[in-house]
Amino acid sequence: MAPQHYSRRAFVFGSAAVAGGIAFGLYSDAVQAATASDNPLTAGLEPNSVTFNPWVEISPTKITLIAQHADIGQGVGSVQPIMIAEEMDLDPGQFEIRFAGPSPAYFNTGFADEFAPFVAADQSPAAEEARAATLEYLRKTGLQMTGGSSTIPDTYQKLRDAGAVARETLKAAAAKRAGVAVADLRTQSGHVILPDGKKIAYLELAADAAKIAPVIDAKPRDPSQWRFLGKPMTRLDVRSKVMGELKFGIDMRMDGMLYASVKLNPNKGQPLKSYDASKARAMPGVKKILEIKNGVAVIATNSWYAMKAVAAIDCEWAPSVYPAEQADHWKVLETSFKPEFLGKEWRKIGDIEAGLKTGTRVEAEYRAPYLAHQPLEPLNGIGLVSDKGMEIWVGHQSPQFVQNIAAGAIGLKPEQVTFHNQWTGGSFGHRLEYENVRVLAEIANQMRGTPIKLVFSREEDFLQDIPRQIAIARHKGSVDNGKIVAVDLQLASTTPLKGLLERSGIPSKDPDGQLAAGLWNVYYDIPNFRGTSYEAQGLSPSTTWRSVGASTAGFFTESFIDELIHAAGLDPMKARIAMCNVPTYRKVLETVAEMSDWKGPLGNGRGRGVAFVEAFGTPTAEVVEVTKTDRGIRIDKVWVAVDVGKVVDPVNFENQVQGGVIWGLGHAINCELTYAKGAVQQTNYNHHEAMRIYQCPVIEVRGLENDPKVRGVGEPPVPPAAPALANAIFAATGQRIREMPFNKFIDFV
Repeated sequence: MAPQHYSRRAFVFGSAAVAGGIAFGLYSDAVQAATASDNPLTAGLEPNSVTFNPWVEISPTKITLIAQHADIGQGVGSVQPIMIAEEMDLDPGQFEIRFAGPSPAYFNTGFADEFAPFVAADQSPAAEEARAATLEYLRKTGLQMTGGSSTIPDTYQKLRDAGAVARETLKAAAAKRAGVAVADLRTQSGHVILPDGKKIAYLELAADAAKIAPVIDAKPRDPSQWRFLGKPMTRLDVRSKVMGELKFGIDMRMDGMLYASVKLNPNKGQPLKSYDASKARAMPGVKKILEIKNGVAVIATNSWYAMKAVAAIDCEWAPSVYPAEQADHWKVLETSFKPEFLGKEWRKIGDIEAGLKTGTRVEAEYRAPYLAHQPLEPLNGIGLVSDKGMEIWVGHQSPQFVQNIAAGAIGLKPEQVTFHNQWTGGSFGHRLEYENVRVLAEIANQMRGTPIKLVFSREEDFLQDIPRQIAIARHKGSVDNGKIVAVDLQLASTTPLKGLLERSGIPSKDPDGQLAAGLWNVYYDIPNFRGTSYEAQGLSPSTTWRSVGASTAGFFTESFIDELIHAAGLDPMKARIAMCNVPTYRKVLETVAEMSDWKGPLGNGRGRGVAFVEAFGTPTAEVVEVTKTDRGIRIDKVWVAVDVGKVVDPVNFENQVQGGVIWGLGHAINCELTYAKGAVQQTNYNHHEAMRIYQCPVIEVRGLENDPKVRGVGEPPVPPAAPALANAIFAATGQRIREMPFNKFIDFV
């Protein structure tokens, strides 16, 4: 099925990401009739096979469950099939897993909350009506995307519904065959159990089930009946990953395949002026040298030969359109706090100017640098172009946009591009961009009939990565009589979401809603409050990075709130709890206080810091404990409380939270990208170093289930990590760190 056209308006609601409904209307009874869509699994269905909905397919030989989202390490290839299997009464090992192809049937409902112009904690009738309208509009766009911690929120209901439909339809088929009442049947481990105890395997019922209508009004089971969900379980992909058996995109091979590597203009987005490939042509394994839109490619007999040869090509590049040197990037940001660069005044409460004149005034400036995504698996893919079209095998978070970008690069229609999603070794936002998709299409088009495997070198992956936004915040506030009376939050930044949309073919003139994340969704009772963003122009392109806008604004806001609390002479934890005006969010803070046994200052060179940030609807509170040593700061322990409404997979939940904390701490301590002569200077891990094992603290996690909605957890633990650490360092040393990375100002051990 060809992807639908997506208008710019489809992205206006909150300028966040995507949302939508589902095929067969299984999202809820209320939208069942309105969300009908073709089932993509019906195309090419084998004889005597059946598909009940876009997530379940049964043949006489196998059961296939569809993982709707891309697996970028967060566990999609396990938890999504398990949600279906839970309802179908299937055991691990009784089914195969396949990633969904491009189809409007798989559009994402998980961002309905993010799109509507209301903070997540606002669940008033007006807010819910806006979310329902957003969901309906986005349902019509059929957009399919993985991101924004939407894996569980998008699929928690509909995959359980899909499994229930399959279960009840199989029971109906068995009842018809055996001549018994459906009510007298039950299911167990891939079988329908007849009243006399006889078992009929689901595989045997495929042909029968194909002849009857799906039982679409089937209801999922109560969580009290779950066998897998909500209980500790081993991810389905763990063994194959540990044993090196699972094939990622970079592991794929095909008969007759040749290998490609590229050298692209390091001045992002600019063309190649000229090149000299005389040295490369004489190198081992080289088959061909190709010119592509903004660089050169080498075709060789293996990836190593291709990388070595392309590195030997001398290129003359067109210069960057953004400042060549990093210092000038900061200068642009410094001058962006002007009306002509105003993004939006996202929230205003009370009289800011009067409030700032009351009591003691506090001002501070914070900075956050560009950052790389740096997943372990570098960009790669396989492309095969023929006279009929193109097939592409690549791990990506936006299947339909892959079709559009690849097709546009070589003059095809999107429906002429067949996309096969792959297991991916990390993304953190990297696999929402298209650096590898476009050049792979161009290369494969010049090598028609031959499968081409493209692998970026690690250095090229860093050079071409579209980084996290760079940002400066200038915050003002005032305290009086032991209370915060005014907060004026202002930040200037590059625009991650608008940049991604533009490269996706959907330019937007609306304010970038991700710059509001961590800026306007502040849940403290402050009588005078304002949050404003300014959108810097003419800097390096930027894009989504794990937790997006909240990764910078969360650091700015919670650090400044801490400064105000100290200026008011209050305890950082008690003050936050007292000010928090959302009961379920206050419980998150109370929980982390209880977990960490917070009793005030520790003394003796030890300190604790707390931070609370809501990102993508998920409130997260973190306490970091540090010790000042002769060699620097040691991070001893971290406590994290997160409310996701429903913890579906406790083990994976804990791992996701711990990983988010490590990601947030490591980048806050060590990482930044800087530009020189238009190109990124950091081109490998030794220059952009994540947290090391010896630095990693003990991380204690607790998941709460008080939120009335099911929330995601892949990104929310990231934003509080940096401010909690900065606040802990202040508590231990008296030194305020207002700029990342922290190792520019203090040593860590």
